[in-house]
Amino acid sequence: MKLPNKVITYNESIISKFPIVLTILRKVDCRAIELYSQVKNQIEDIDDFIDVLDCLFALGTITLNEKTRRLHYAM
Repeated sequence: MKLPNKVITYNESIISKFPIVLTILRKVDCRAIELYSQVKNQIEDIDDFIDVLDCLFALGTITLNEKTRRLHYAM
């Protein structure tokens, strides 16, 4: 997980990618693969994308609807 420190700048960290994902999820719920296809130009590494989802889920910012398998903006 890339967090900002002396070596990794804020722009290289996953925290800088939070707004990219949240902007989309504020408008519409979507599946993870659909979300990745929308952000893959801005988040090139799929590992970073998964880390972003993990952090947002742990922070309670997004949830997963078990029935529809769609991510939902929870704030």
